[in-house]
Amino acid sequence: MKAMMLKCPGPLEDKRLELVDIPIPEPGPGELLLRISICGLCHTDIHTIEGDLDLPVLPIIPGHQIVGTVEKHGPGVSAPALGERVGSAWLNRTCLKCRWCETGLENLCEEALFTGFDRHGGYAEYAVLPADFVYPIPDGFSDRDAAPLLCAGIIGYRALRISGVRDGEVLGLYGFGASAHIAIQIATHRGCRVLVFSRSEEHRRHAEKLGAFWTGSSKETPPLKPGASIIFAPAGEIIPDALSVLEKGGTVALAGITMSDTPSLNYEKHLYHEKVLRSVANSTRRDGHELIALAASIPIKTDTTLFPLEEANEALLMIKESRISGAAVLKIR
Repeated sequence: MKAMMLKCPGPLEDKRLELVDIPIPEPGPGELLLRISICGLCHTDIHTIEGDLDLPVLPIIPGHQIVGTVEKHGPGVSAPALGERVGSAWLNRTCLKCRWCETGLENLCEEALFTGFDRHGGYAEYAVLPADFVYPIPDGFSDRDAAPLLCAGIIGYRALRISGVRDGEVLGLYGFGASAHIAIQIATHRGCRVLVFSRSEEHRRHAEKLGAFWTGSSKETPPLKPGASIIFAPAGEIIPDALSVLEKGGTVALAGITMSDTPSLNYEKHLYHEKVLRSVANSTRRDGHELIALAASIPIKTDTTLFPLEEANEALLMIKESRISGAAVLKIR
């Protein structure tokens, strides 16, 4: 099978992914073989390829927003059925028995493995995945439209939950890429007035088309104080900006898997009045199932730019340079 493989981390500008031809993998007990049609691209893939994260496995095939059809069952698997269309997300598997897994916080499992990081991912024609960790794809979504829901959508949904934003409240979004362009649709559906902070004029225009109440840069003072905010950009210097305009008792949720260093905070200006700063770590299967059901009911419309598998390096560099509006996806077949 064809795949884009990372053998040695480094700058995206050096085209670190190599096109390889390797054997089709065999599913083991509890696993299935997925024939992939589309794989979304994510900022986490950039952090993986550039070595911002300590990689447990090399070489590795990145990619975790995977859509395809079930090609083969491993021992003990009968569902989903052969030929059924399913998707896979960042969370690949957990131990299922620790205190985190037993209390609904499997995203914090110490033994969790992640797709495209610990196990080969979706920048390939096939992938082996645990049958219990894939998601059925609703008929209303094409493969291309569904792919961004599987990470950008799920993380955006969890970030909204973690932020504690209430229906009709003012919500701030910092950074407006793949995840934020889905989160804003959920928030406006719930009657929220959404303030979008982005350094990109193109991204601010995109936000306005999707119903943003106001757009500007993180250095500007918005017309309303958000009761909750989500920072999608991996830029620690935004944190003081977000906290300084936050309403009393509000929460700023950090939705990135990594972030640059946070500047020092002034207690009175940034944290007093019971303001909360918290991170979003991965996601649970519950988040995935709820987001996919919600996406179908709203319905959410994803904006995607399509690239062939062989152009993964170029597509990721465009994401890094904020030259993609919405989400980017790879066409595998």
